[in-house]
Amino acid sequence: MSDSFTLTPEQEALRSLAREVAQDIYAPKAAEWDLNRTFLPEEEFTRLAELGFLGICLPEEYGGAGAPLMDALIVIEELAKECRPAAFQVFEANVGPVRVLEFYGTGEQRASIIPQVVAGETSVAIGISEPDAGSAATDMRTSARLDGDEYVINGTKRWISGGGHAGHYLLYCRLDQQPGAKAIGAILVPSDAPGLSYGAQEKLMGFRGIPSADLIFEDVRVPAENLVIPAGGFKHLFGVFAIERMGNATMSLALGQAALDRTIAYTKERMQFGRSINEFQNVQQTVADMAIQVEAARMLIMRAATKAGKGLPDTYEVSVAKCYANEMAKRVTDLAMQMHGGNGYTEEYGIERMHRDSHGWAIAGGTPAMQRMRIASEVYGQAFNQRPN
Repeated sequence: MSDSFTLTPEQEALRSLAREVAQDIYAPKAAEWDLNRTFLPEEEFTRLAELGFLGICLPEEYGGAGAPLMDALIVIEELAKECRPAAFQVFEANVGPVRVLEFYGTGEQRASIIPQVVAGETSVAIGISEPDAGSAATDMRTSARLDGDEYVINGTKRWISGGGHAGHYLLYCRLDQQPGAKAIGAILVPSDAPGLSYGAQEKLMGFRGIPSADLIFEDVRVPAENLVIPAGGFKHLFGVFAIERMGNATMSLALGQAALDRTIAYTKERMQFGRSINEFQNVQQTVADMAIQVEAARMLIMRAATKAGKGLPDTYEVSVAKCYANEMAKRVTDLAMQMHGGNGYTEEYGIERMHRDSHGWAIAGGTPAMQRMRIASEVYGQAFNQRPN
């Protein structure tokens, strides 16, 4: 794919289709689903699969379209402007841990899982964070011990999006006694594996309608052939994780763009002192700042996505895009609430819902603070040890 930021006619058509689905199908339901913390109904998985949205980037040999990363981001953005739970399913299928299977899984793993994901029959969630291992992921303690032809898994994973509802979990865990990242690999664990249980669904500030629960492993046994990445493959895991961070940045972009769009429409119609409030200089300056921030985030995301094509994006470009987009969404949705005045503080206008969700995407997938550390390492050309000597 060229470095041009211009979408192809096919991509423009894809955007139009995704926008139509978002506005006609999901927009009327999004507020209610958020209020009641409703998870996406099963029939919606079928709808998204039939539209081809769950296999956009996945290989053609497994039923996907084999399209570039940009195509999935286009759909994620349009759906996320209206309904994050619907967008999340496209996110998980196209930029989530199933991509690790595509790049590093065995032929059998790819053939058994990817077609089911494309068809909306299963999903794959990622298990990284633990109660005492968040940003410091290499502090994880969950372990998998080889016992004959099976791995025996013990430990707890926390903040697992899709927890309790995904069909499979790509579990990051320690596979031997080596220190730090050297022992970490990944194993595919089915949701019905004996010994795997789930904590209560989290009641989060945002992300309502997106499952989130602890995974508790108590002598869980899975076949040895479920190993996806052996010990020492942590770098490979986080190389593919850059794709997920692109999806995360796009969720933030969608929130910023939607907040901007609604603010433009509102300030044209809202009357004060005998004229529409968009005629006041303060409103003009604020909306201009919002537009600048949204456009900057879009360009950073498109730079990384277009250069990635069908491969892995550059980790530096991803960190810059995610960090900026996450913080942009928080700022722009906050400004949108201010521009809506008292109406922005109500549930009716949906701005407060966007603001709540914006904070979630800034935490998920590596906080802006962690992205800045990665950016600094790239800028200086050296790794910085955050641990005490």
